[in-house]
Amino acid sequence: MAVNVYSTNVTSENLSRHDMLAWVNDCLQSQFSKIEELCTGAAYCQFMDMLFPNSVPVKRVKFRTNLEHEYIQNFKILQAGFKKMSVDKIIPVDKLIKGRFQDNFEFLQWFKKFFDANYDGREYDPLAQRGGVKMGNGNGHGSNGGSGVGSSNNDLHLMHRRPLQAPAATLRNPPRVIAQNAAVSKVLPRTNNAAPPSRITAGANSTGTVKKNDAGNSVNNQQIEEMSNQVMDMRINLEGLEKERDFYFSKLRDIEILCQEADDGEQHPLIQKIMDILYATEDGFAPPDDAPPEDEEY
Repeated sequence: MAVNVYSTNVTSENLSRHDMLAWVNDCLQSQFSKIEELCTGAAYCQFMDMLFPNSVPVKRVKFRTNLEHEYIQNFKILQAGFKKMSVDKIIPVDKLIKGRFQDNFEFLQWFKKFFDANYDGREYDPLAQRGGVKMGNGNGHGSNGGSGVGSSNNDLHLMHRRPLQAPAATLRNPPRVIAQNAAVSKVLPRTNNAAPPSRITAGANSTGTVKKNDAGNSVNNQQIEEMSNQVMDMRINLEGLEKERDFYFSKLRDIEILCQEADDGEQHPLIQKIMDILYATEDGFAPPDDAPPEDEEY
């Protein structure tokens, strides 16, 4: 489970906007040029995957989008990840998706503290995890452009720099981001000892069977992952629909009560029209009975 943080601008100091942006670009190998670009929510989803693997379905995240409804979908994925890891933070989605600097900067300041409290130093290849998709519209101001493990000491210091007043003992190790070339170089060593032809022939059938089983398991695992992502997506959509339903029902209920209180014996035409709209039904729809159904015998 995650470590919750509640610090604010009043209780602690924060990095500058340039340092925060450089930290994001170095960690995620991204090219954000301004804080406002984080309004898509994609960067935070990947940070959650870095902190807590499999806490969010990365394949469902829209990393390159300019559509507001896809911003909302990304933040729904992030909020579901928060819920899964018991993070108490409520994401101000309505404010963040507008792309205003102050709202996005304040949320990034909180997330930086949340990251520092939960990061355990694991290696992570952000570019590979998102399928090589570019994030950001600039060249990554203050960033080394995603050089990963080969980052200079100055860049690594920038990724987790504290204000000058903070003691040096509070510094944490920066994320060990794996560059693409480093990830490719980690392959199993090849052996020069070739097996005799007779042994290869004898083991051909068993090897073929193992490969078929491995392929079958790989397909099954992929199907399970896809189905899990679909279930997560449907659950997020269902929660959103339930919230919208409750919201509009409460509004309609308030209108109904207001109309009933205004009816003091003489029915106003406007109130009557409102009540008619509230109680109108569509073809094939019947309101539920007030009386509970009788018990049926089976």
